[in-house]
Amino acid sequence: MSGRPDSDLTPDTQTSPDTAERAPETTEDAPERAPEDAPEDLSEADDQHDDEHDDEHDGDLLEEQARRARWAAAGTGIVLALAGTAAALLRVSGTAPALVPFAYACGAAVCALAAVLGARGRTRRALWAAVAGVMIMALGDQFD
Repeated sequence: MSGRPDSDLTPDTQTSPDTAERAPETTEDAPERAPEDAPEDLSEADDQHDDEHDDEHDGDLLEEQARRARWAAAGTGIVLALAGTAAALLRVSGTAPALVPFAYACGAAVCALAAVLGARGRTRRALWAAVAGVMIMALGDQFD
């Protein structure tokens, strides 16, 4: 199993012998047929133009998705780093043990690293760094 959500599904390309030999009994069961006046093949120029247009559209779509992923990773890292910094500053001025603000500050630093990784396009690493930073901040919350 590869990890893709559709990897465990078997392709539906096989036909059973019963259905392959049997003719449709009613017009509702019969597959729709193309009208007689419809052209069978498109010209090569049209196919090539469509392929080029699809490739350009796919490239633009992938670039847009990558840009959104970078912004999301960087934005999430920045917000979490600011939250961790604020929590560390609040805990340092209180009566909490010294380990608490240190844990919040370390978690904020890891989330800032996640923001930098996200801005550089390393979105998977940024996600894991953000998760690690939040876990470190959760340790600080447990020590409180």
